[in-house]
Amino acid sequence: MRTLLALGLMVCSFSAVHAQAGKPIDKESQEDIARHRAMASAHESAAKCLESGKKHEVCEKELQAACKGLAIGKYCGMRHAH
Repeated sequence: MRTLLALGLMVCSFSAVHAQAGKPIDKESQEDIARHRAMASAHESAAKCLESGKKHEVCEKELQAACKGLAIGKYCGMRHAH
């Protein structure tokens, strides 16, 4: 959960820095921001899945489905120790 929060803060900081500088955010950066938000949303859904009492394997499969084509690897761009 801390990693998800940190990711969200990094995206917000990135956006704020660009907005404060008065520079428009280029298309590539906008797409990158959208991917980070989509990954963060998928991880939040995985956390809620685990909180609901579902087995880790079930939630991991849901995460993999939500991230298909979005991130590299089967952990949606992130992996942590268990």
